[in-house]
Amino acid sequence: MKKQLISTLVIGALMLSTPASAEQVVETDRSHNEELIGLSSGIVVGAIVGGPVGAIIGAFTGTLLGKSVGDDDALQTQQAMLTEQEQELVALNQQKQSLVELSDQYEQAQQQLTTLKMAQEQKLTELALGLNVQFKTGSSVIEPHFQQQLNDIAYAMSLSPELTLDLTGYADRRGDGDYNQALSEQRVAEVKSYLVEQGVAEERLHNQAFGDSSPLMAEQSFENDFFDRRVTLKLQNQNSALAANAAK
Repeated sequence: MKKQLISTLVIGALMLSTPASAEQVVETDRSHNEELIGLSSGIVVGAIVGGPVGAIIGAFTGTLLGKSVGDDDALQTQQAMLTEQEQELVALNQQKQSLVELSDQYEQAQQQLTTLKMAQEQKLTELALGLNVQFKTGSSVIEPHFQQQLNDIAYAMSLSPELTLDLTGYADRRGDGDYNQALSEQRVAEVKSYLVEQGVAEERLHNQAFGDSSPLMAEQSFENDFFDRRVTLKLQNQNSALAANAAK
């Protein structure tokens, strides 16, 4: 009977003091709510089972239980943060993979560009050696075969705005000198007009004519006359020419 009375008094004192203590703790630090809940629950359970001593043991056990509840919440928060970081890592890896793919595509494009530049330079080198447009006797008509070559010249000049073109007209030694001079000038004019029609700016074309005064061979013959009836085209790099003139 005495033990029961003591138990009742201890439980009453603890029950009265606990809310006040809990209220103070809540006001000062809300981070211990779980421990206080566990403490109150532990006291009640401990008192019922083992009296005053059981109440003390139950309070200690309840505190541990409350702390465990708080730890579980912290673990859940940490787990959520860990999941978010893992998602960020996956996104970064995907971005890295995309960058690697873009880098590979860039390298391939650079290689293709280098190949195209080499092909263009080779073509320009071939064209810069000089091209002759041949004509029939007494004619200034451009034959279809030479029209295709002039198309190639016009395309090369469209790719390289710094290029200019020298046009020089000639005639063979048959006939009157004045007529041959006029014929060579007409041949140059036809070639120039054709290139302008293909989109080459007229100011990039420089022309002159020499009639029959500059034959390729000293001896006149049917074959040599064929090669004298021509307009010679030669590509020039305007930037290189300006640099050479500046150096003089």
